[in-house]
Formats: sequence, structure tokens, C-alpha cells
Amino acid sequence: MITRFAPSPTGPLHLGHAFAAFVAWDLAKAGGGQFLLRIEDIDRSRAGDAWERQIYEDLKWLGLSWPEPVMRQSERQPAYDAALDRLWAEGLLYPCDCSRRDILEAASAPQEGAPPHGPDGVIYPGTCRPVAPPSGPRPREATLRLDMRRALKSLSRLSYLETGDGRHERIEITDAHLIEEVGDPVLARRDMATSYHLSVVVDDAAQGITCVTRGADLAPATAIHVLLQHLLGLPVPSYHHHRLIRDDEGKRLAKRDDARAIARYRDDGLSPADIRAKIGL
Repeated sequence: MITRFAPSPTGPLHLGHAFAAFVAWDLAKAGGGQFLLRIEDIDRSRAGDAWERQIYEDLKWLGLSWPEPVMRQSERQPAYDAALDRLWAEGLLYPCDCSRRDILEAASAPQEGAPPHGPDGVIYPGTCRPVAPPSGPRPREATLRLDMRRALKSLSRLSYLETGDGRHERIEITDAHLIEEVGDPVLARRDMATSYHLSVVVDDAAQGITCVTRGADLAPATAIHVLLQHLLGLPVPSYHHHRLIRDDEGKRLAKRDDARAIARYRDDGLSPADIRAKIGL
């Protein structure tokens, strides 16, 4: 089994990150496999070198280790470009000029109440979706969406193995779910030239990840990732979605919650064993 922990260097690691890292580490070790680290720094406007250095320091203090060199998404654009070029050549992408406000207004207009939401927020209403695939070279500085309906025409039923929360269950992904509850996801952003969905799928395959461990909040995105794996001819790993660590009010921890940062606990004299105990491991 090959697992990975993939933090973004945009703030201090907190107890939730410690839990996620330990889950990936423990599963790899229990299966006689390997634990890998990846730095997800595609958003260069928020990523910081100091935060990346602290990630290494915090994880090593927790007792974790990994092979070098560490994969960094900021160095992987050629791989993302190759995947985008393939999808564009197959007529599965289209440019989108809609702002978030445009999407919200279009999705809300014909309905009463709140518009439907999916893994990326309000489900895209298809404003820019073309009748026929765009021709010519792929635009390099544009937001690109996957044409979900067109993509599904070439695929049979999709599924993945879920092992989180004590389960060992094959989850079926229906066309109706992808069309009605996911919509046309963004695969490249104008300011990043890629997206979380595309980069995580390409990088998991490049690292040979066989079990993706991550928080339950990311489970809704798995249908997109499995779809992309099939479209790009990549292996489908198993998925292990684990519980989230929350504060005393039940809210999911965020990087702005510095009071629960791993470095703060270390400075206060706690040990890695104490951290494990605090998060119920």
C-alpha cells in the first residue's frame, strides 16, 4: 500500500493535519507499504516557503519520514498541461468566462430557494457550454471546464473502493449524480493553469498512490477524480475518507486557528504521543 499526505503551505499545520498524516502513515505501515509527502502549492499567491519549511519540521517532530525528493505541484505544470491537452483534443473541455456572481445569478434565476450545490459550490448551470466542442489549440490563459455530458458518453459505469470509517464498500457513481449533483467542474483556472481536481489526480498516479487518505469533507470530490482517472487512462486507487478533527464548538479546524497548531503544542512541551492521544489515535 502506498499512501500520501499532501498539505498546502499556506499556514501552520494543526491537529487536523496531524490526524490526516497519522492516518496515512499508519495505514502504509500496517500494510507494509510506503508513506509519501507531496506539497500542494499550485496557488502561488498563498503558498509560502516558510510554511513549507515548517511542514517538514512539524512532520519530522511527529516521527514521520518519507522518500526524497518531495513532489511539489509548482514544479508539475508540464504534466498538468499534457493532461489538459489530451482532454481538449478529445473535445471534453470548453472555456468559461463566468464569474462566481454570474454563476450564482444564473443558477438562482429560475428557481425558488437556494441553488443546488456540489463539490465546488453552486453547480454550474452551463452558461458557456458549447453545442459542439471548441476547435483550434487549447487556450493557455483561460478557465476551462469539463463538459460532463460529453465526457460520460465514452464511459461505462464508474466506481471506487471506500475503506474509511471501518467500511470496505464499492461505491457506484451514476451518470445522473455526475450531471445533476456535480456539473461541469473547473479543470484549469486562469490564474493557476490547473485546478485541485486535475492536479491531485495526475499527481496521485505519478506517485503510484494505491490508497488515497483524506478528510470526509473531500468525499464529494471523489466522483470527479474517478471520472478523470478513467478519461486519462490512470489507475483508480482505493479511498479512505476519515473523520475530521473539530474544535469545542464542533467546527472543523482551519489554518487560521493558530491555537491548535502543532508547533504551539510542541513549544508547550507536549510529545508526539500526547498529540496522538489528543486526536484519539
